Amino acid sequence: MISEDVVSEVVAAAVHETWMRSRLAQGWTCGPERNDALKTNPCIVPYEDLPEIEKAYDRETAKAVVRMLRSQGFEINRRSER
Repeated sequence: MISEDVVSEVVAAAVHETWMRSRLAQGWTCGPERNDALKTNPCIVPYEDLPEIEKAYDRETAKAVVRMLRSQGFEINRRSER
């Protein structure tokens, strides 16, 4: 079974990318600060480019999801490469 940290990092990145695509589709852009009127947010960047504090927030959310899935009996396994 894959460690919670590894799975959480993958989930955090995927969730961020989905959030970012949604914001971009709504007309938001990257800007120096969050401004709802101007639709700017400094986190509209690839996950890898986020500040560590923002990644940590996404990781904690992802870890909660992974723990919930495991508590419901789900297993998360990586497919072997062929």
